[in-house]
Amino acid sequence: MILTKNRDIFSWLGISLIPLRPYVANCDTFASTFKLNNRGSSGYGKSFYKMDDRNHGDKDLKDCIWGKKWLQSQDYINADKIGIIGGSYGGYMTMAAMTFAPEEFTVGVNLFGVTNWLRTLKSIPPYWESFREALFDELGDPFTEDSVRLYEISPLFHAQNVKHPILVLQGANDPRVLQVESDEIVAAVRENEVHVEYIVFPDEGHGFMKKENEIKGYGQILEFLDKYLKKEGEE
Repeated sequence: MILTKNRDIFSWLGISLIPLRPYVANCDTFASTFKLNNRGSSGYGKSFYKMDDRNHGDKDLKDCIWGKKWLQSQDYINADKIGIIGGSYGGYMTMAAMTFAPEEFTVGVNLFGVTNWLRTLKSIPPYWESFREALFDELGDPFTEDSVRLYEISPLFHAQNVKHPILVLQGANDPRVLQVESDEIVAAVRENEVHVEYIVFPDEGHGFMKKENEIKGYGQILEFLDKYLKKEGEE
């Protein structure tokens, strides 16, 4: 299972998946959990951090795919059953993988992830102006010709490419990734008769604040992965 990294630049977007990591790693469903630090991840210097600027959904996604290829080379891994999971920007990476590289991952789990960069960047409120400037600088300005590239890297507009099951978790009160984004991509994928499980938490925003919702959400992730990622022959 590839666990994508949420980026520090997206602290406006970011959620913590720290509780999810040991949970996923210790579930009997999986042979292995691989925490990937793709290009653009923080903690490896400024040059590495900027390597995916204006290349989102491309260079960072390629790193996820090559991480998967490395996993496939390990003799203890079922090479045919590798999924991808992430939250916020990591949720975007999950949906980018499922739309732009639809043959690569067996399943995808998206927690509170961006699927339409045009809407997300245009909906940043004025009181988050400093975050808006940083995001526009790194991703592009949706009010300029950058909108063409932002359209191209938005999974929503390529949902017809999805071939494998997806689980989407969304907060109804999310001010950063609006529920309409998840509503739209879930509907678009279902139009192609691809299995999608969709869970909306009516009392959550961008990430889990309530422990009972977190427990429920992680339980749903486990059930989904048990069904679609578990190795054949396992009980």
